[in-house]
Amino acid sequence: MALYWILIIAIMIVSLVVQQSLKRKFNKYSKVGLQIGLSGKEVAELMLRDNNIHDVSVVSVQGKLTDHYNPVDKTVNLSPEVYSGRSVMAAAVAAHECGHAIQHATAYRPLEMRSALVPLQNASGRVINFLFFALIFGSFMLPNIITFDAALPIIIGAYTIFTLFAFITLPVEYDATKRALAWVEERNITTGQEHGMAEDALNAAARTYMVAALSSLAMLLYYVSLFLGRD
Repeated sequence: MALYWILIIAIMIVSLVVQQSLKRKFNKYSKVGLQIGLSGKEVAELMLRDNNIHDVSVVSVQGKLTDHYNPVDKTVNLSPEVYSGRSVMAAAVAAHECGHAIQHATAYRPLEMRSALVPLQNASGRVINFLFFALIFGSFMLPNIITFDAALPIIIGAYTIFTLFAFITLPVEYDATKRALAWVEERNITTGQEHGMAEDALNAAARTYMVAALSSLAMLLYYVSLFLGRD
């Protein structure tokens, strides 16, 4: 059991390191002006047009690193720094999110699978929050309301969904990055050194998804080990 905790703690440390690395790279490349001079919004709109996508809007959303594509309302949502920015980072992130829009338009199977799992993922999250709340506070006030042994199969089921979602997300994110980098190079949005920076930033972002998937898998294995060894 100690081995599982060592593994979980190690993954948590790696996750923090990867997150900090991502923030440093984004801050660094957000200060490097794009030679072509386009804003993130303009890069996104151009990439969509080049791929004959005319029913997706590019909008600004509040926050930092809040950039995402919403397949429900067909919007490429860019944080203010990316939406208005004219940096290498802004161009890379905008193109990456448009990569998801292209996946949606071309019925990219992993994206469809991930979208189908979203309601189940959200429901699992609510169930886990309720169970942990009940286990923590119930042990003091209502010790008979639910036991850990009774909750364990449900927790395993929820973490199975989390892990499946996390691993399906990997090809979705890596493919969007591949599409983005190929397009910005072909379209001369980025030049030699700029392209290397864009690739570095997007690969750093992709590593956060890899760590998240491994973290989810580690937690799933931990709860499975508890279930198998509870007798």
